[in-house]
Amino acid sequence: MTDILDELEWRDVLAQTTDIDALREALSKGPITVYAGFDPTAPSLHVGNLATLLILTRFQRAGHKPIGLVGGATGLIGDPSGRSTERVLNTTEVVAEWVQRIRVQVEKFLSFEPGPTSATLVSNLDWTAEMSAIDFLRDVGKHFPVNRMLARESVSARLSGEGLSYTEFSYQILQANDYLELYRRHGCSLQLGGSDQWGNITAGVDLIRRVEGAHVHALTGKLITKADGTKFGKTAGGAVWLDGALTSPYAFYQYWLNADDRDVVRFLKVFTFRSREEIEELEKAVAERPFAREAQRALAEDLTRMVHGAEELAAVVAASKALFGQGSLEELSAATLEGALAEVPKAKIDTLGASFVDLLADSGLVESKSAARRAVKEGGAYLNNVKITDESYVPDAGDLLQGRFMVLRRGKKSIGGVEVG
Repeated sequence: MTDILDELEWRDVLAQTTDIDALREALSKGPITVYAGFDPTAPSLHVGNLATLLILTRFQRAGHKPIGLVGGATGLIGDPSGRSTERVLNTTEVVAEWVQRIRVQVEKFLSFEPGPTSATLVSNLDWTAEMSAIDFLRDVGKHFPVNRMLARESVSARLSGEGLSYTEFSYQILQANDYLELYRRHGCSLQLGGSDQWGNITAGVDLIRRVEGAHVHALTGKLITKADGTKFGKTAGGAVWLDGALTSPYAFYQYWLNADDRDVVRFLKVFTFRSREEIEELEKAVAERPFAREAQRALAEDLTRMVHGAEELAAVVAASKALFGQGSLEELSAATLEGALAEVPKAKIDTLGASFVDLLADSGLVESKSAARRAVKEGGAYLNNVKITDESYVPDAGDLLQGRFMVLRRGKKSIGGVEVG
């Protein structure tokens, strides 16, 4: 087995542990069982969740047994961590649907091949649903001193602001009970999470010590930040989701391709399985040939392949080239075109009939019709990678890609689009 803690430290993802020396000793004695939980607070995981999921995957690759927990119960309650206001509670039907969708996403990253490191996937609703309120209060709640619960950062921050309902206040007890159940059922002795989960995770460590007299471990990963100060995992349209219906594979690829030079090496360490030697070579490329964006391309390709598969990666790479005149637009699928054009200035029209000049202006690719006419006159305007030199040209049905789309380009690098219908 590889020394997973050394790897996590080199990759600069390790934030907190209860006792790193004790954990290192436990890991050295043989495989342990480790879990990470993912609440269905949305219909998909996002790239922030991906950082934790990949740490869990690294533990499996290092020879340990992973458990992926989807919060069918905790998702009905809501975690107050990192929030200044109360969550809106989703219906049981919505949460159940989201549980299934997130299970599928988690399954992609873990191996379920029979063997000592075979992954397990669970929902905490399996043991929480059958627990009565009296059982919860007597068997679990009695082990939680209120003064200690009040001192937790996720609780104290809310109490100094808009307040906190008993529902969200009890969240840490439910998560702690999950760790206890997984310790009893699977011998789980390590829980992973983001650093904002530290209070909830250590509550589970304390509960197991109180109830079982056992010493288990906790480890959190660093919350990822961006060098320019903007929030990690966000685009102009919102979060970067792992579900291709919420963030298209093309948009996902472009998010990583556009990584800042100051961020890309750190992202390669956190989000890929490339070796130290490979990443050091890419770091050298960033320093010596930043214009080539080799590191960004490696990052975007690795992650898109990992999340969406090799076929989708090939499609988005083909789209990226075709949009800039280096491939055939006609070979792109409707889904790929839709995803690509969602990321650029675009005009939506009901029917054909507008001139090419009007479409250039309406899409926002140029600031005015006079600027559009000037672009055509100077030979810098393209429709589906074909140069248009006639200011009066009116696109017809033969210009539609997949019966719905047209790709506009000004010069070599400015892309826009039109969607009909």
